[in-house]
Amino acid sequence: MGSDLVARRVFTGLILFSILLLALVVRPFAKGFFLAAVLAGALYGIHKRMTHAFRGRANLSAGLICFGVIVALLLPLTGFTAFLITEATSGIRFIQETLRQEGVEGLLEHLPAPARKLVDAAIEHLPMEEKQLDETIQKQVSSQGGTAAKAVTGVVAATGSFAFQTVMMLIALFFFLVDGKRLVQWLESVSPLKRGQAEEILREFRLVVIAVLTSSVATAGVQTVAALVGYLIARVPVPFFFAAVTFFLALIPAIGAAVVCFAAAGLLLLTGHQWMALFLAIWGAVVVGLADNVVKPLLVKRGLDMHGGIVFFSLLGGLVAFGTVGLLMGPLIVSFFLALVRIYERDYGRPSARPADPATPPI
Repeated sequence: MGSDLVARRVFTGLILFSILLLALVVRPFAKGFFLAAVLAGALYGIHKRMTHAFRGRANLSAGLICFGVIVALLLPLTGFTAFLITEATSGIRFIQETLRQEGVEGLLEHLPAPARKLVDAAIEHLPMEEKQLDETIQKQVSSQGGTAAKAVTGVVAATGSFAFQTVMMLIALFFFLVDGKRLVQWLESVSPLKRGQAEEILREFRLVVIAVLTSSVATAGVQTVAALVGYLIARVPVPFFFAAVTFFLALIPAIGAAVVCFAAAGLLLLTGHQWMALFLAIWGAVVVGLADNVVKPLLVKRGLDMHGGIVFFSLLGGLVAFGTVGLLMGPLIVSFFLALVRIYERDYGRPSARPADPATPPI
């Protein structure tokens, strides 16, 4: 009896040690695996229908879905990042060449009239001559060239890390789609929980994932439409381009859609449209910015059996605790807790805590 207890404790220690080693192995790909599991849960219904349409070819269906994820998400992101890097590099090069050939006066000629007046007024208060100002600005621009190059290098490195995680996510997504059902069955078989409990928890997770992803895209669409209305009223140049950027950034909680409204308002201010700039800034902060805090909890609540206040604070708390991925982690953690409480009450609750059968008279 004693030897069995010792063997069980040793075996428990080995299991915990193996879990620690497994966490070290999985850690470099943790974000990719988590996003792959999220997308697999959200897209499994589509995968099942496509597999049936392709006469049981699950590999073909999973491959097409992974390709669709690349087209729908990664190509716009890659193009937008490349656009920012290219434009920033071209802008720095243009400033350096203009200062070298035409000086500060030539650079000011390229500014809009309102911005040029502000810069001229600021230059008049500087205690130096125009030649000294040219030399000072050229030195500053030249000295900051290395800093800009380092910043671009950092962006490229971050993009490379993102690309690595994305590749890992796509590989994991493919296998989750193809073998996801067998994985759930295996978890159900090895789980110490009662039969059906692990599957119920995973089903709850899937509902949360679908609700959060659907609400995020829908909220981004609502914010984009609201921002487009503001762009058209304020007569922002190329409003549909700004609307496309708004939709893209609305999907990134750390940035948000209101940032594009503020950038467009700054552009209007530089071109001399002060009142329109003020209107667009207020519109972006009130209408576009608050839409995320109002529309998203309402949409998530529709897909979950959860109070609206709990949804709101789970989204906000997850975002603060885990960053961008917290928009999924927060509701998942809360739904996990509620699912455990519900299962415990149903399967292990005390008889006195259960509602009495109205057909049975009290004793």
